[in-house]
Amino acid sequence: MNSSTPSRLAVTHLLYLHGFRSSPNSFKARVLAQWVQNHQPAVQWVCPQLPASPQQAITLALSLTQGWPQATSAVVGSSLGGFYAQWLARTLGMRSVLLNPAVHPARDLASQIGTHPAWHDPSEQVHFQSEFVDELMQLEASLPPARKDSLAIIAKGDEVLDWREMRQACQQGQVVLLEGSDHGISDFESHLPQVISFLGWD
Repeated sequence: MNSSTPSRLAVTHLLYLHGFRSSPNSFKARVLAQWVQNHQPAVQWVCPQLPASPQQAITLALSLTQGWPQATSAVVGSSLGGFYAQWLARTLGMRSVLLNPAVHPARDLASQIGTHPAWHDPSEQVHFQSEFVDELMQLEASLPPARKDSLAIIAKGDEVLDWREMRQACQQGQVVLLEGSDHGISDFESHLPQVISFLGWD
């Protein structure tokens, strides 16, 4: 699908990519999954647990979307998953919904090398290795040009990422700038109608 193709075509295949230390049990993933199940049950919904290795995460996402129709496929990503979503959408020609997307993940995660508890299950651990920063640098360097068929929801109240950087990186597409909110977009349900419309389901 090229950038001139109307993005109002109803999405039939949807991939959700969670953020750093997150999981398919994230609040936003669960809200969107429930909406799809209730209102668009024919949609192919995929929301994997991503490996800590960025290269492995991208490889997994590429394998899961192999053969998907460009014109009616989309990827949603939050934070680090938002960076992955940008890379994937630009590479494959899909629509993307970016929720407080990381812009410079190699820089931002260089201080996170080590072992961390997973957000939604502290008994699970995330092992973030130094070579993963190099993998992020390689992905940043290979990021294709921006596309117009993207929707970014960016919170000025994000306590982790700079909203100005996010807005600049996403300006080629649609940008919804939230005056408050937070990194997790805890009021995501109130912004769901914009996501639904962008995915062609209204």
